Amino acid sequence: MVSEAEKFKEEDEKEAARVQAKNQLETYAYSLKNTVSEEQFKSKLEESEVEAVTKAADETISWLDANQTASEEEFTDKQKELESVANPVMTKAYQAGATPAGGAAPGGFPGGAPAPEPSNDGPTVEEVD
Repeated sequence: MVSEAEKFKEEDEKEAARVQAKNQLETYAYSLKNTVSEEQFKSKLEESEVEAVTKAADETISWLDANQTASEEEFTDKQKELESVANPVMTKAYQAGATPAGGAAPGGFPGGAPAPEPSNDGPTVEEVD
């Protein structure tokens, strides 16, 4: 039974990585589509830029629907393709002062710099029995 589990461990890890790549691409595509549809963003960008990102996100979503069993590499390549269209437009929007509703998300947009670590200057509470 242990040898059988070890046998399938590698397959399970590959499948988990594939599913994670798929979910990451799907989340990124929907996030882009929602972000560029906000009036704050539209006002900072040219119509052609909004259309280009929306079209790329829609094409990616359609591709995902048709390719549920694609490999991890295919999902990763598709995300890089989408990022190559979206990142210049998103960068321009952020530089122009556009932020998503509710303020900027920690870490900005996917592929951006990570959020700074919160400082721990406040009091520390320890449980005592």
